[in-house]
Amino acid sequence: MNLADQIRAAWTWLTASANWSGGDGIPHRLLEHLGYSALALLIAALIALPLGALVGHTGRGGFVVVTVANFARAVPTLGLVLLVVTVTSIGLTPVIVPLIALATPPILVNTYEGVRGVDPDIKDAARGMGMTGTGILLKAEVPVALPLILLGLRTAAIQVVATATIAAYAGIGGLGRYIVDGLSRKDYPSVVGGSVLVVLLAVAVQVAFAGIRRAVVSRGLRNQA
Repeated sequence: MNLADQIRAAWTWLTASANWSGGDGIPHRLLEHLGYSALALLIAALIALPLGALVGHTGRGGFVVVTVANFARAVPTLGLVLLVVTVTSIGLTPVIVPLIALATPPILVNTYEGVRGVDPDIKDAARGMGMTGTGILLKAEVPVALPLILLGLRTAAIQVVATATIAAYAGIGGLGRYIVDGLSRKDYPSVVGGSVLVVLLAVAVQVAFAGIRRAVVSRGLRNQA
């Protein structure tokens, strides 16, 4: 089957009404995929945002943060999935743990770098207004660092959405089912169609974060990221 035939077959698969209903339908698989991705991103953000902001604010532990983040980036996600499946069992945990490990480094490093890089004059001005350390962090440093923080969140979200296809290897759902099951059945329209859906979802995440950035970041800071 040449490329043109593959594209036509994938389009036929994507537009087939049977693939848009039921437990194996695209809407259901998409919600599963979004659920795993959102959960992993939320947990990673709860870990990385406060830690990165604190280290960036105090200036202590920056080397450790960057080193740990770089180490986490070097860990192969699929290998970590197989390891967790071996240690635990098939289910949600083997998927969420690697996705958290994947999402944490960009959020952590960007938050740290963003807060650390705030102009000292801004901090001095905030201190001169009587703000405490917490007030300086929340009301001066974080707002200025917001473009880099959002960049880290956007990077993490796109990576997680693209990599959440590994959920299928752990025996659960998501858009990766079309790819994994399609390969096992040699159903290549399903493989290509599933891949297209993942790409479109990643693009949608990119567009969504662009909208969030435009809405919450002041115009004068948008060029920083």
